[in-house]
Amino acid sequence: MAQTARIAVTPGDGIGPEVVAEAVRCLETLRAKHDLALEWTRFPWPSHAWHEEYGESWPKDALQQLKAYDAILLGALGDPGPIDDTNRYLLSDSVSLAPLLEMRKGFDQWVCERPARLLPGARQYLKDDRAKDIDMLVIRENSEGEYVSQGGRLRQGTPDEVATQMEVFTRRATERIIRYGFEQARQRAAERVQDGRTRSFHRYDGSTCESQVCLITKRNALRYWGDMYTEVFEEIAREYPDVATHHELVDAACMKFVSSPWAFDVVVASNLQGDILTDLAAVISGGMGVAPSCNLNPTDPDMPSMFEPTHGSAPDIAGQGIADPTAMLFTTARMLDWLGRKAPTLAQAGKELFDAVAADLAEHGGDRRATREIGDAICKRLAP
Repeated sequence: MAQTARIAVTPGDGIGPEVVAEAVRCLETLRAKHDLALEWTRFPWPSHAWHEEYGESWPKDALQQLKAYDAILLGALGDPGPIDDTNRYLLSDSVSLAPLLEMRKGFDQWVCERPARLLPGARQYLKDDRAKDIDMLVIRENSEGEYVSQGGRLRQGTPDEVATQMEVFTRRATERIIRYGFEQARQRAAERVQDGRTRSFHRYDGSTCESQVCLITKRNALRYWGDMYTEVFEEIAREYPDVATHHELVDAACMKFVSSPWAFDVVVASNLQGDILTDLAAVISGGMGVAPSCNLNPTDPDMPSMFEPTHGSAPDIAGQGIADPTAMLFTTARMLDWLGRKAPTLAQAGKELFDAVAADLAEHGGDRRATREIGDAICKRLAP
C-alpha cells in the first residue's frame, strides 16, 4: 500500500483562502475518485491575521511543524488592508513576506521553477502571432545570491545612514542549479518529442538541438559571480552536447522576453534576476492569474517543497468571490506531479487536474466568472 502523502495547506492572506479553497475541493474530488493516499492539514499561519493577534507571522516552531509534511500549498502572503482605513494593521513587505524566505532557506528549496507557456484561452499580450509558441521554463536559484539577507544599516535614521546588502554566491549552489537546468532541458525535449511538439534551437556551430539552456547574468557589471556562473555553465555544458546553450545579460533578456520569447526554452538565473524575469514571463504567457510556481528541494526527500501561485494576495478584491483560482489550480497540479515521484497515481492525478484546468481555460478564457463558479466547473470535469 502506498505511503500517504501529507500536505500542509497554508491559505495566507487576501485572496489566498479563496483560491486555496477551490484547490482543496479539487483535491477532495480527485482523492475520492481515485482513492488517493493523500491527506492535508490547514494552518492559519503564516498570515497577517496571525501577526495581528500574536505579534508574529507564525509560531516559533513553524518550520519544525511543517517539516513533518511532504509538501506545502501556500495561497498568498501580505495584506495591507483597505487604503482608506487609517486604523488598518499594516506590516511592511519585509515582515509579511519573511516566512517565504524562511521556508525556502529552512527547507533548502534551492530551485524555484516557473513555467511560462501560452495555453489556449489565456490572454495574449503580445501582438506577434509567434507569441502563441511561448513555452519556456524559468529556473531561479532560490537559496542564496541577492536574497541571503546579509548586511545592515549603520547610523539609521540620520543623514549619514549607510545601508549594506551583501550578495553571496557559492560554486556548489551554482553547479547544482545549472546542472538542474540542463537536466530539465533534456526532460522537456523528450516530452515534446513524445507529444509530437518538436522545437529547434541553433548552436554556435550552426547545428541544431531539440532543447536549449540560456544562462542569465549581469557579468559586465557584476563580474565576480557573473564570471563564476559563466565558467561553471561552460564546464557543465560539455556534458550535455545534445543541448544548445546561450547567454544573455539580464537587461537584454528582459527585452527579448518581450520581443522574441518563443526563442527561449530553459532559462537559469540568480535569485533576484530570476524573480524579476519570472514575473515578466508570467505576464507574456497569459498573466499572473494563470501562472504557477514551485519552490523545490530535489536532493532531500525528507524536506517539504512549497507550491504557490505567482500572483500576490490582491487585497483590493479579497472577500468578493471574484478571484480567479486558475493559477492556484495549475500550481496544485504541479504539486501532485512532484509528489508523484514516490506515487505514480498522484502524478496521474496531477496531469488530470492540469488537463481539466487547461480545458476550462480554453473554453472560458476571457469570461468573467466567480471563484466558486470556476471551481465548480473544474470539479465537474474531474468527477467520475
